[in-house]
Amino acid sequence: MNNYKNKTVLITGASKGVGAETAKQFAKLGANIALVARHEGPLKELAEQINQYAHAEIFLCDIGDINNLATLVDDVINTFGSIDVLVNNAGLHHRGEFQGLSPLQVTNMVQVNLTAPLTLTSLCLPYLKKSNNGAIVMVGSLAGRAPLQGAAVYAATKAGLRAFTYSLFDELTQYNLKVAVVSPGPINTGFIMDEIDEVEDIVYSQPMSSAIDVASAIVALTINEKEEIAMPWFSGKLTTLAYLFPKLRRALRPLLYKIGARNKEKYKENGS
Repeated sequence: MNNYKNKTVLITGASKGVGAETAKQFAKLGANIALVARHEGPLKELAEQINQYAHAEIFLCDIGDINNLATLVDDVINTFGSIDVLVNNAGLHHRGEFQGLSPLQVTNMVQVNLTAPLTLTSLCLPYLKKSNNGAIVMVGSLAGRAPLQGAAVYAATKAGLRAFTYSLFDELTQYNLKVAVVSPGPINTGFIMDEIDEVEDIVYSQPMSSAIDVASAIVALTINEKEEIAMPWFSGKLTTLAYLFPKLRRALRPLLYKIGARNKEKYKENGS
């Protein structure tokens, strides 16, 4: 879909980071943007920026409450008349080993990271199928490509989202509807940088991407032939090896933790 004019892009978790950058990139290509998040202030500020050159509307919604999603889709349709691209970007990560998480934290992560994207995809599908070259893009993680100790639930939800993407890609081919997933490693946003002391050291063993990098990959996935972009490229290859060869993954862990701890200290010293 090279022409986004009069197309509507629905983005969850749109108030900051990857979601906000994705909204800006689609808007610059002429799309109408449905900005979805829980907090009004950041959404209003972003909408004001976008409305200087395109059309954005805000939709306050806690997607972790599945009962909100049908109303959300109805509101977007009533506002724009169509949904042509769905970007399931919102995510939640309660950090730490599984035994230290409460049952509620486990449930919340599954709801936001997996149940909500699947439910929202189901609700949007009738409208996406009507679109000319519509697209669904999931924001996954390298943690969904290989097991990650200290992030068992997060990794499980992202692995589930990735499996769903590959399955749905084949199911919807006849409708000319693209389904894809971007699987980034660490991203230089508040999602990991605001909680740097709680983030597993191994996360910082991989090169950092920017929110703009990931947003560009999301836009590209709506028009190219790929089912997935893992980034950075080398980290994606490393996760493939880690998944296929568990003994190699476990053997490399001490080294990756050491590299990650060193990089984390540098990020803390630099303040970024």
